[in-house]
Amino acid sequence: MPDRRRFLAALALSLAAGRAWAQDAPLAGQGDVGTLRDPWSAGRPRDRTGDLENDATIQAVERRLRCPCPCGLDVYTCRTTDFTCTYSPEAHREVLALYQQGRSPQEIIDAFVARYGERALMAPPPRGFNLAGYLVPGAVVLLLGAALVVVLRRRSAGAAGAAAAGVSAPVAARAAAPESAAATPEELERLRRELEAFDR
Repeated sequence: MPDRRRFLAALALSLAAGRAWAQDAPLAGQGDVGTLRDPWSAGRPRDRTGDLENDATIQAVERRLRCPCPCGLDVYTCRTTDFTCTYSPEAHREVLALYQQGRSPQEIIDAFVARYGERALMAPPPRGFNLAGYLVPGAVVLLLGAALVVVLRRRSAGAAGAAAAGVSAPVAARAAAPESAAATPEELERLRRELEAFDR
């Protein structure tokens, strides 16, 4: 069995040889700027950006259109942040093609709605049944707020009435409790005995 020194020396030699080999091996993405060992880890390669990629009109249109992938983002945000998505670049190319045909931003959005339906929009138009999506949440919040105000006013009125009568709120609550909640002397004695037995 080899001794510890020989083992450690062999280990150090093999590590040094492996490091020297790794430094001499050509790496993918190695260049003047730096080394990117695995270019695919940054996402799919993209086409070169053109003049229209960052055009404000294109961005405004794409921010109103939902990406067809399950991310739930708009086309512009998805194509500029999720480099693994294959849907947003295709939608972007479609927007660019319509824009280069001379269509206005609203005509581009209308073309997407005609092709994919209202699910292509980030926010549905406020008409018809869609109005419920805009109005119901606000109405629910208002109703719950009104109910909370009513409950709090009743509680404060009850506490104020008890204070005016010179009774503390817990005493008033006990006085308002039904008679069936009171324990008989026999039940209290049995409870005391069981607690003593439990403590032993």
